Amino acid sequence: MSFFNKMKGGGQSPPAVGLSEILWSWIGAFCGILPVAWLNYNLFNDTDLVFVIGSFGASAVLIYGAIKSPLAQPRNLMGGHIISAIIGVAVFKMFGTHLWLASPLAVATAIAAMHATKTLHPPGGATALIAVIGSQKIHALGFYYAFIPVGVSAFIMLAVALSVNNLCKTRKYPEFWF
Repeated sequence: MSFFNKMKGGGQSPPAVGLSEILWSWIGAFCGILPVAWLNYNLFNDTDLVFVIGSFGASAVLIYGAIKSPLAQPRNLMGGHIISAIIGVAVFKMFGTHLWLASPLAVATAIAAMHATKTLHPPGGATALIAVIGSQKIHALGFYYAFIPVGVSAFIMLAVALSVNNLCKTRKYPEFWF
């Protein structure tokens, strides 16, 4: 098959989801981001600690909206974010004066590490990138970034996912732990 023929696709679009699935995804995302945002803006607003980073929005899509995906499972959520955060910080420390190099190096290395550890979680790529291109507040955290905000916030979102996703009779989360 030629290179360009592969781009035609050929599979079928997934079916639409029902209103109940939409509602439970909305409730989960709202309830998952709420405590993380509350901590960020009410408890730690005047400190160097941050709890809200952009990649958590993408995690919310997976763990509340695509709960059966292997990429949305607890191992992937926690491991993908923490591993990627550590890699992002390390790359920034080594190559931070060359953001044009540090940015792709952090993302590519995070993807490779997530594959190697069976923790592939697409928002992890953004977590690694944020460690490189983030604000001075993020850079000041150093390796603490992997634990606060990343580890703590991901854990909070996981706890909410376990609660909200299992309240609905037609949902089951997680599909697997390890």
